[in-house]
Amino acid sequence: MARYVFVTGGVVSGVGKGVAVASIGRVLAARGISIAAVKLDPYLNVDPGTMNPYQHGECFVTEDGAETDLDLGHYERIIDVNLTRSSNVTSGQIYSSVIARERRGDFLGGTIQVIPHITDEIKDRVRAVAAESGADVVIAEVGGTTGDIENLPFLEAIRQLHREVGQANAVNIHVTLLPFLGATGELKTKPTQQSVRELRSIGIQPDAILCRSDMDVPDAIREKIALFCDVEPRAVVALPTVDTIYQVPLTLEESGLGDLLAERLGLRAAPPRWEDWRDLVARIRAPKKHLRIAIVGKYVELPDSYLSIREAVTHAAVHLDRDVRIDWVSAEALEHCDHLAHHLGDAHGIIVAPGFGNRGFEGKIRAARYAREEGVPFLGLCLGMQVMTVEFARHALQSEDVHSREMNADTAHPVIDLMPDQRQVADLGGTMRLGSYPCQITPGTIASAAYGVALVYERHRHRYEFNNTYRERLASAGMRISGVSPDDRLVEIVELRGHPFMVGSQFHPEYRSRPTRPHPLFRALVTAAIATLREGEQTPLPLGDPVPV
Repeated sequence: MARYVFVTGGVVSGVGKGVAVASIGRVLAARGISIAAVKLDPYLNVDPGTMNPYQHGECFVTEDGAETDLDLGHYERIIDVNLTRSSNVTSGQIYSSVIARERRGDFLGGTIQVIPHITDEIKDRVRAVAAESGADVVIAEVGGTTGDIENLPFLEAIRQLHREVGQANAVNIHVTLLPFLGATGELKTKPTQQSVRELRSIGIQPDAILCRSDMDVPDAIREKIALFCDVEPRAVVALPTVDTIYQVPLTLEESGLGDLLAERLGLRAAPPRWEDWRDLVARIRAPKKHLRIAIVGKYVELPDSYLSIREAVTHAAVHLDRDVRIDWVSAEALEHCDHLAHHLGDAHGIIVAPGFGNRGFEGKIRAARYAREEGVPFLGLCLGMQVMTVEFARHALQSEDVHSREMNADTAHPVIDLMPDQRQVADLGGTMRLGSYPCQITPGTIASAAYGVALVYERHRHRYEFNNTYRERLASAGMRISGVSPDDRLVEIVELRGHPFMVGSQFHPEYRSRPTRPHPLFRALVTAAIATLREGEQTPLPLGDPVPV
């Protein structure tokens, strides 16, 4: 039987449950225990695929093509596991499923209620993660904050599931905030006490409490929480704010939480292995030369909209012994500025981020043109690859009437066009080309040098693609197709001859980057950016020569 760790949050939202869940998973994985994770989100949207990133942050895509909560990115990166669509459950999915069954007559005319029908569906989804993954431990995070009306069915479901699997096979962990009251100079425990009281009123007793704070938590505070919340003192763990989220697993390890969980759940645990992780954190903190990377997007006011990109850049920079500084550049601001160098001139590398819609598109075009003309290393991701293609095609075809049909349906030169299997699609949610697909790498290219293998698998999220009608014309002008689908139907990677590093990928490489294994394309971008630092300025390579990485 799988064991379960149920994680709830209290006091305020945004307290860092996702990182805490991932770090708990890492602590157990370090002991040789296999982990799966599931996020239980109370909102009525079916998934984040159609949600505004300003409200929800990035939409993370799994190997099997699910559009999920950004916390799954934390889980995958920190635990180092590939999750599936089963790992993100929303109220929208739950209610849709139960109502569909009622419409089919599956309940034989019975009255459908939150208890037991909705809670049973939630429990079935959590059990399905355990069955599908075969993991030793399933960590289930309940989104939202204790006291929210919308997450009550999820809390009731985990209460029931805990009772059904038995006390020896499940633990409850509550993540709370200890606010600091400046007037008295105190960390206050009362909000945590009230949050735990709320949990206990619905039948959930925390076995451990993780206390977030912006400063160290004295032992006296931990002991007070243990007394008032009926938790062992060793199970009250301080989680002060740290300079890197990758420190959090080590903080939990040093607190003894890993041993506590292994003991409570009766797990056969090997001695924990932390060598690579400690080395990672030490490298992050070590003094390093600075490197500036500009990320151009339409949601840059909320960096969580590009969370996986930020982390992928960080992974590559740390691996190459650099301290990366990210300049968040509004694509809309670039549309209206007179001097692009004001926004991009300090950047050693430029990334044009993914997105949908026309807003900021021409600003991204200007960023790509700046990178091409100034020899700045450039990486275009999904829409960023399409931006790179449109910009180069305008230059190569000597026409401003070159566009993507997504932005201009009547363009004379649709170098980016709708995928054939998308033309009759009406619903927006979950209908794109989603998930992992193979990509054949062209030998002798930047992509080939970066990957070092002939076939890779990468995650997609798009409706439009490179229009094959323009392949030969753009190739003759200096664009190289360096990655295609195995049937040669879809262009996956493009790059420019004669440029230090200008690469676009139709897929999202950021989703597959790991702290200890940076993604090859991000590593190649940072390597090229470092080269500009070393040499002061770049000399373009002769036309047609592949660029070494």
